[in-house]
Amino acid sequence: MSAEKSGTPHWLFGDQLGPHFADPARGGPRRDAPLVMIESRSVFRRRRFHRAKAHLVLSAMRHRAAELGDRVRYVKADTYRQGLREAVGDAEVTVHHPTSHAARAFVGALPSVRVLPARGFLVTHDEFRVWADERGTKRLRQEDFYRWVRQTHDVLMEGDRPVGGQWNLDHDNRRPPPRGAADLGVPAPYRPRESDIDAEVRSDLDRWARDGDVEFVGEDGPRGFPATRREALAALRRFTEHRLATFGSYEDAVLSEDATMSHSLLSTSLNLGLLDPAECVERAEERWRSGAVPLNSAEGFVRQIAGWREFVWHVYWYFEEGYRASNALGHHKPLPDYFTQLSSDGTEANCLSHTLEQVGSTGWTHHIPRLMILGSFALQRGWEPRTVTDWFHRSFVDGYDWVMLPNVVGMSQYADGGRMTTKPYTSGGAYINRMTDLCAPCRYNPSVRVGADACPFTAGYWTLLHRHRHRDRFAHNARMTQAVRGLDRLPDLDALLEQERDRGD
Repeated sequence: MSAEKSGTPHWLFGDQLGPHFADPARGGPRRDAPLVMIESRSVFRRRRFHRAKAHLVLSAMRHRAAELGDRVRYVKADTYRQGLREAVGDAEVTVHHPTSHAARAFVGALPSVRVLPARGFLVTHDEFRVWADERGTKRLRQEDFYRWVRQTHDVLMEGDRPVGGQWNLDHDNRRPPPRGAADLGVPAPYRPRESDIDAEVRSDLDRWARDGDVEFVGEDGPRGFPATRREALAALRRFTEHRLATFGSYEDAVLSEDATMSHSLLSTSLNLGLLDPAECVERAEERWRSGAVPLNSAEGFVRQIAGWREFVWHVYWYFEEGYRASNALGHHKPLPDYFTQLSSDGTEANCLSHTLEQVGSTGWTHHIPRLMILGSFALQRGWEPRTVTDWFHRSFVDGYDWVMLPNVVGMSQYADGGRMTTKPYTSGGAYINRMTDLCAPCRYNPSVRVGADACPFTAGYWTLLHRHRHRDRFAHNARMTQAVRGLDRLPDLDALLEQERDRGD
């Protein structure tokens, strides 16, 4: 039961929109406590967000306010501080632990704000800290954490053993796309219908941009992701009943004409707080136990939610704010304009052009284009990881600071030197050619590293390994040793390095 006294207002941030953030049974405010929501214009001034992201966040906030009715005081203000003053004056207010270092520091500095424990995750901060401290090492591994979560939360378990006898079925989830297929032939994902609130949001965003108050990047087409709890539950039901069965096998595959494949598209709903991870995990396990979906699909989805998403959230807080400055590889080059503008015309590499076009038009791609195309390209070119992190944060509808900082600094750019992953996640064109259908129409040849047809990813991969200091670092990484030795077998290494110096970004 909530310990809050009657009448203490409770502040809901724009990513705390589900019922579990206002539930007294989960440590939230009393049912008679007034609620406060603040729409801060300064948030959109600080960063050049994707237009579709700005639309989704504001739509979700305003829809939630409409649902809450007279219980909520919804304030549109220039800053959070101004909005809070207008909403409650100097009165005490409670708020659940925010999701960014900046927001946590802000509310912690306000004497009238009392911070309650975080919601929206399976593991508490204290539980993770105990688990991590027991490792006795500066390096944390998601697989170890994932197994611990499965055990402690009894997810896909038979007694003390994982169902099927294996913790991780990732080896079953790496099939390339079906040859010659344009799509996977599965039912389409849930797509919401816009409301009058969406029209109001779009009008406001148009006015802000027209007045020069705020700048956006990307397109704001029809809203493609849930903005309400009801829509989020419909999306979860649609995925688990019609798409989860085929999710596992093609989890890492990419088809140019099938952007969503069998992916859930639930990340925005989870990150806005419209869904709780526990209900997503439970629904997937129910579908497997009923015989409706294969184990590799259920386990692959559970690993994304209870494993990786949960791990990233806790790494963000455990490594603290200084983690943001990590740059173990010493990469400092700026992002080129075409990349920041999400312009597909800035590159002749089809995979990169196609992915930038998709991000520009929707604010979304699934994890393989993010990691093995966008992130890999940035790593190979030596772009500054902090800037790359900010770009991902701004450009994706599901991008938040806690999401992107570990994903980019730790995994994509290997800027932390291996504190949360065992190797850099990058490859030559052969991987992209195997796992996508994007290479066939490309002017570059994925098997060529030198010459007019040289694939930027193939040449970039070897250049990265050879770059100053990288070779020694990677040679001592057990998962990279064989690749580094391959440098000595390249008869055209000098020509390759000269070519890449001239190529630029």
